[in-house]
Amino acid sequence: MRLIARAAVASTLAATALLAPSTAAHAAAPTCGGSAAPVFGTATPNTSLNAKFTSYGNGNTRLDDWTGGDSTYSVKLPDGRTVFGFSDTFLGKVNADGSRPLTVADGGTTPFVNNTFVVQSAAGSLTGTAHGGTAANPTALLPPSDSSHVYWAGDMTVNGSEIQQPYREYKVGSGDLNVTWDRNVLARFATSDLTRPVSVTSLPSGSGVMWGSALLRDGGYTYVYGTEDLGSGGKHMYVARVAGTDLRGTWSYLAAGGAWSSSESAAVEVLSGVSNEFSVSRRGNFYILLTQDTKDAFSAQIDTYLSCSPAGPFTNEKTVYNTPEGGPFGSYGDGDVYTYNAHAHASLTTANNLVVSYNVNSLDTVTGPTKDVYRDVSIYRPRFIGVPVTG
Repeated sequence: MRLIARAAVASTLAATALLAPSTAAHAAAPTCGGSAAPVFGTATPNTSLNAKFTSYGNGNTRLDDWTGGDSTYSVKLPDGRTVFGFSDTFLGKVNADGSRPLTVADGGTTPFVNNTFVVQSAAGSLTGTAHGGTAANPTALLPPSDSSHVYWAGDMTVNGSEIQQPYREYKVGSGDLNVTWDRNVLARFATSDLTRPVSVTSLPSGSGVMWGSALLRDGGYTYVYGTEDLGSGGKHMYVARVAGTDLRGTWSYLAAGGAWSSSESAAVEVLSGVSNEFSVSRRGNFYILLTQDTKDAFSAQIDTYLSCSPAGPFTNEKTVYNTPEGGPFGSYGDGDVYTYNAHAHASLTTANNLVVSYNVNSLDTVTGPTKDVYRDVSIYRPRFIGVPVTG
């Protein structure tokens, strides 16, 4: 299926870069404000969240709701609900044997759209999927301007009574592997109606950075993290910020020497080897960057870095989990399956446990019902893990 292949490419283009980790990344753990660095324990699967999404995805109560997707960002609303933001999403039916019908585009009945929300109630139940169109003919929550473009989700934040979410717009050419980032946009959704954006406006896009890989509210600012994807040249992190909580405000960019500039072109690289999606969270005097390692091709490593500032430098790289699904020796025994785009969820994390998701996908080019994402719905679903943390 062409769009799954495109999603795979966009998520892993620079996983082919075999870059040596920087010396700074492996430096000793920093001491921030006189505090010793947090210590990470052995991560384990979050069986509760994994079971919740399995039950919801397999439910078949409705045939226009989520059965699998990637990205898997989340944000907690003031009323206690949690909204999960997905990029490419399967809707529809799951068969009794754990397979799904072909997509509509492949001659079947399964709707496949490029972005959705899944809503969790304040009580903790997954209650529904927000998409565009109708139940009979669902479309992307944020539909593209034309059939040659798609929108894939970035991180999410709350500003008053609305969700604000950056999206990356991609141009889709002919062939499975022809996907090119075009620009960044900001979509705003009223928390009272998540089925359609209130507005879609342009975000800075002039420097080739895909802004919105992660968002962090800290010290009166919202920090906006972005990824520059240079293919064989690797993936590189940049930092911007805006005062307050409204991403429509004036952006400034981390520039040389730690200064903040009003010019996007002045932004400087903070770290290499990050993924298209990651997270930055605060713990006491420390800032934790969590990302899937992209310094090696299709790496299974989920790594943390530490900093005393939300703008870095980020050092002390540690591997906290190796995903078991991918590669010929993975849990699927399938050389086409891989994992990507891990990030932590502030909306779900507790005092001593980071809740982390990562995506599972396949590069399988088989057509028809034996294709990985058709024969086994679990392949195109996120996995949640818990990373113990103390200090």
